[in-house]
Amino acid sequence: MSAAHHPSIHASAVVCGTTGILIRGPSGSGKSQLAFDLILAGRAGQIPPVRLVGDDRVHLLRDGARVIVRPAEALRGLIEIRGLGIRSIDFAPEADVRLVVDLSAPDGERLPLPAALSVDLEGVTLPRLPVGAGYQPLPIVLAALITRADSDGFAATDQPLSDDRQQGFGNHIRPMFATK
Repeated sequence: MSAAHHPSIHASAVVCGTTGILIRGPSGSGKSQLAFDLILAGRAGQIPPVRLVGDDRVHLLRDGARVIVRPAEALRGLIEIRGLGIRSIDFAPEADVRLVVDLSAPDGERLPLPAALSVDLEGVTLPRLPVGAGYQPLPIVLAALITRADSDGFAATDQPLSDDRQQGFGNHIRPMFATK
């Protein structure tokens, strides 16, 4: 079934390497800004390249044990940048959601409870990153993308970590979505 046959949700989404990131939150919480900041971080080489999937409205489709995100047709390739308005940008037609970021989350704490670190979307349990109001989301999301608590040596992008990052120094939270 095409995305047009599924209701859209108020969210933005990007794909970092092969990791789809769904960004949710109330209006004005910074979804578009975080999406653009992640794109810039990818261009700066801090993380694998990042492309917009959709801004403001996206469609979610279940595909087996995966959730696929696609842009709303009318908004494909468009992103709102505060101070500039609606701008055209390169985009990916879809992504496999592997992380959900909730902005202005009431359960976004310095040390979130384990129950806050997952969410059910379309019947699939996915890793969740709750970011509380007042927190800057970019460093938190970057940390989730590039750090691990265990030492098997693979990050979310399936690339080996450097020796110091394999140790998980200072990271006491279980890995959220990294794969082997």
